[in-house]
Amino acid sequence: MIHEDELKQGPRIGPRLDVGAVGTLSAMAGMREEWDALLDASNAGPFNAWEWLYPWCRRIAPERRPLVLTARDAAGTLMGLLPLGLETRLVMGVPVRRLGFLGESHVGSDYLDVVARRGAERAVAASFARILASLRESWDVLDLTDLREDSTTVDVLRSVFSEHDVRLSERYVCPYDVLESRGSFDAFLKRTGRRDNYLRRRKWLERQEGYRIERTESPDALAGPMTDFFRLHSARWAVDGGSQGIKGTGVESFHRDATQLLAERERLRLYTMKVGGRAVASVYGIVHGDAFIYFQSGYDPEWSHRSVGLVLVGETFKDALESGLTEYDFLRGTESYKSDWVTKQRRTVSVRVHGGSKAGRWYTRAEELARKGRNAAKQVLPGTWVEKVRRLRRRRAAVH
Repeated sequence: MIHEDELKQGPRIGPRLDVGAVGTLSAMAGMREEWDALLDASNAGPFNAWEWLYPWCRRIAPERRPLVLTARDAAGTLMGLLPLGLETRLVMGVPVRRLGFLGESHVGSDYLDVVARRGAERAVAASFARILASLRESWDVLDLTDLREDSTTVDVLRSVFSEHDVRLSERYVCPYDVLESRGSFDAFLKRTGRRDNYLRRRKWLERQEGYRIERTESPDALAGPMTDFFRLHSARWAVDGGSQGIKGTGVESFHRDATQLLAERERLRLYTMKVGGRAVASVYGIVHGDAFIYFQSGYDPEWSHRSVGLVLVGETFKDALESGLTEYDFLRGTESYKSDWVTKQRRTVSVRVHGGSKAGRWYTRAEELARKGRNAAKQVLPGTWVEKVRRLRRRRAAVH
């Protein structure tokens, strides 16, 4: 077991950084103001925000112990943090002590990483890596998932731990694009694959009675739009066996909390398209720095032939440009509609580091055997049956 006092009394790492830890949810709750200031002074991604990770701990993984490493300079200023959680997994009767990112599961958190002030990324990541190395007998495996492939943290872990102990694996492709500063929406449309269809569909919708698009940002106005979003998201995925992105009441409760907190920070943009007073499409977006983050969406299947989802996505691009944002990020997934709007891609990776015991390697081996078994089953089953199994699993997950 890793104790908070071990980290607080650990050696000074580097000339100016001291490593400590926050090990309870109540202590983490009190970090919001300082955490927000650090995130604003960093290049870290949107899902490293306190407003995302604190409700994740409460709603998604209340049994997991937070272990948020902190790095401070000689004046006590917070220079960086590493939001981890500690859990014990029983793998074929063997207990495995696992450290992983807070926010790593259930809610689609891309670009998780060390949060560090600009210019101090390497020094902060190195301080955390070295303290974890000094305490490696207290954990069996360190799993850092969904970092950007160019993350400094990846290089630092490879330099601090032996090559034999570090495993790197690819995760997701994240389509995005850079928006021209002060560029017009018409100019943007001309270089997309959706221009003609978007303009035609929007023109038809604009002729319908009660057509409008609402943008909700106020924390006091979220209840109705979020209810519409959940309904439309569920309806869109119902024919495919249920959503992989938002499934279960716990995840919905998380998003209720997170959107409220993000709105308090003026980071949320929730778009709702209405026709005749009824919501027919919704986009859940996050503003992070100069970027618009397209997180999730939904639409009424009865309106799919009118391309309401397409039109609403186009309107989010228009709004981003008019707001002066310079990046639009679709996050994970290579769905064809994304490549019609954007032209660039970035990738995420995961890093696994084995600790000082045999349990971590046993855990990795068990995972590899399970993966081989799943792949063998896919080869035996016809493609249609594989999809049926996937849909059944999604339905069961949605129920629970």
